[in-house]
This record gives sequence, C-alpha cells and structure tokens, in this order.
Amino acid sequence: MSETEPKKRGFFSRLFGRDEEAATPAPAPETATEQVVETVEELKPEAEEIAPAPAVETEAVVVEAVTPEPVAPPVPVEEAAPPAEPEPEPVVAVAPQPEPIVAPEPAPVPAPQPKRSWWRRLTEGLSRTSSALTTGITELFTKRKLDAGTLEDLEDILIQADLGLATSAKIAKAVGDGRYDKQIEPSEVKAILAREVETILLPVAQPLVIDATKKPFVLLMVGVNGSGKTTTIGKLAAKFRTEGKSVMLAAGDTFRAAAIEQLRVWGERTGAEVVYGQQGADASGLAFEALQKAKANGTDVLLIDTAGRLQNKQGLMDELAKVVRVIRKQDPNAPHAALLVLDATVGQNAISQVEAFRETAGVTGLVMTKLDGTARGGILVALAAQFGLPVHFIGVGESVDDLEPFSARDFARAVAGLGEAA
Repeated sequence: MSETEPKKRGFFSRLFGRDEEAATPAPAPETATEQVVETVEELKPEAEEIAPAPAVETEAVVVEAVTPEPVAPPVPVEEAAPPAEPEPEPVVAVAPQPEPIVAPEPAPVPAPQPKRSWWRRLTEGLSRTSSALTTGITELFTKRKLDAGTLEDLEDILIQADLGLATSAKIAKAVGDGRYDKQIEPSEVKAILAREVETILLPVAQPLVIDATKKPFVLLMVGVNGSGKTTTIGKLAAKFRTEGKSVMLAAGDTFRAAAIEQLRVWGERTGAEVVYGQQGADASGLAFEALQKAKANGTDVLLIDTAGRLQNKQGLMDELAKVVRVIRKQDPNAPHAALLVLDATVGQNAISQVEAFRETAGVTGLVMTKLDGTARGGILVALAAQFGLPVHFIGVGESVDDLEPFSARDFARAVAGLGEAA
C-alpha cells in the first residue's frame, strides 16, 4: 500500500464508527437503526474485496406445528387408608411331646479281681525278708567254693535277718556238713535254709483252740504301744463270727479314746457286743463287768483289749497284773489264753517283750503282725527257738484276710524264696 493511499480502518473501528487514531470520536447517530445502517455501509467496500463463497442449495424444511394434546386435569387422590393388619391366625394349643427316654449306657463293670491266695499274700508280705536273705546267698555262693570264710559270711547274712545267733550258727553248720571245699549252688543253700527253719518252727505252729466247755472263753490281748492289738482283736472277732460263735469285746484300753471308738466300729462290723466305759476308767473294773455280762448272755468268746504298755515300765505292768487278778475272782481259770501281739519290725526287741509279758500276764501264745513291713521277719524263728511259745497267727497286711493261722512250712519256704510246697 502506498503512503498516499488512506489507511484502512480496522473492523473494530468501523464497527463502532471511530478511527483508532482519531483523537475526537465521531458524533453518535441519532437512532440505533441509523447506526446499524451506517455500519453496514462502511463494511460494503471490504466485503467486495472478499470473494463470495459459492451458494449452497438447501432444501426448505417445513416444520409443521404440533398442536399439543389437551392434558386431563389431575384426579384428586384420596388419602390412602393404612393397610389393614392381618388377622392373627388362631393358636392351636399343642401338648408338648415328651422327649424320648433314652436309657443311659450302663457303666462298664470292672471285672472282679480274683482273691489272692494266702500263699501269695504271705510271699508278698515276706518279700523284704526273703529278698535280703536270697540276694545275699546268691551273691555269696555264685562261683565260689564253700570254705570257712564262706560259712562265716553266710552266718552274718542270717543274723542280719534277725534269725538269732544260735539259729544262724545252726543253719550255717548244716550247710557246711559234707560240702566243705566244694562248689555249692545258691538254690541248694536256700533249700537247706528252708528245711532248718521249718524244723525249728514246727513245734510252735499250733492253732488257737477255743474250748467250748468254757463259756465264755476269755482271751486277754496284751502288747506294747503300736503293736496292733486292737486291730488284731477286730480280725479275730470276724473270724470267730464266721465260725458261728457269739463274741463280746471289752474296751479295756481306757487310756485312748481312739481305741474305744475303734473297738466299737469293729463291734458294728462283726455283730459283736462291745462293753466300754469313759476314757480313763479303771481297766480292771471294766474287764470284771464284761465277764459278768458275757456269762449272763452265754457268750462263746470274750476278747479283752488292754492298753499298750512298754515292758520296762513297772507301774504299767503292775496295772496289767491287776486286770488278771480281778478276772480270776470270777473265774480262777481265766483268762483261758493270753495272747501277746508282737510287731515284727522291732526285731530283737521282741525277745525282751516276750520275757516281760510272759512273767506279768502269763502269756500262752503269740501273734506276729506287720511281717509285710520289715526285712527282719526272721525274728519269729529266733523267738520259737528261744521260748517255744505257740505261734497262733501271723499278719501280713491290714485286711481281715491278712491274718491267718501260722504254718511252719509255708513260712519257711516263703522266707527262703522258694515256691509253694506241693
């Protein structure tokens, strides 16, 4: 464009009717229409410079006016009534059906244990004594010839089992006879031991005989504290009742309330009448009363308990002597038997007990208890060899069946660790 050619106005300026460079604006048209016309006229020269776009043929679209359908006025809706509650179904009472009774399964009944034989109870009870003897013998005579030293060792083993000095020496001599400097088997030594012990015990193995012509047959039970007198009385009462004898018990141990109660319990168990008094009552007076009642009732056996007393307590031994004197005022021959109850666990001390009680109460026989709790059961052999008093019963346990009449052969074989005799 040449400098002489007037500068074209921009679109903005032409549109609003003013020059961008003009300082003074053009006067506004009187009306809006005039303003638009003026604006259009100003645009014409520029529009001529622009090539016109080709015309596009268009089809006329006729749009038919759609008359809206009349809308029906809304129907007033009545308030909906709340839904009616359903009528409850009639309740039919049904009697409760009892639950089926299921019988409980019976508890398994334990198989009855076979009753142990006396031999088994005896061997088990004497196991500690026999073990001490047989173990020592086996160790001594295994692969060793018999000589003086061997016999001395054997004698020591027998003494430790409380067979006594004389008895031990006698048995050792019997083992050595004809076998000196020879090999000897332990089983042969055990057989000799059993034979010698049986020989010593046979004369004293005597049953207690109840003389039916003496009513009541009076049994006086004596012994030191803890020897088992009261329990032994209960066991004897059970045995006599089993034999069909009527029994009365006299609670002469008036020093211990427990002894009185214990005897009453035994009376209930065995069906025996019990005569007792207050603790601390005179024992001789109670024994006298019991003998009177037993005579009046025609009782077969009267068992009189006495307080345990040490053999070296003279005052207590004098009281026991008084009991004997009072009984004899009614029956000069009573007591018909005085049984000394010995605890096997005391060992050699049993010898002094026999000496003291035999002098005071006129002991006629022995009952050896607690053989199951000691390794010194050989004391019974020593007592038999020294005193020769009858051994009526031995005990190897707490139950009634654990007190049985004494058998020399069974005891000897059990001590030596041999089987039951054929």
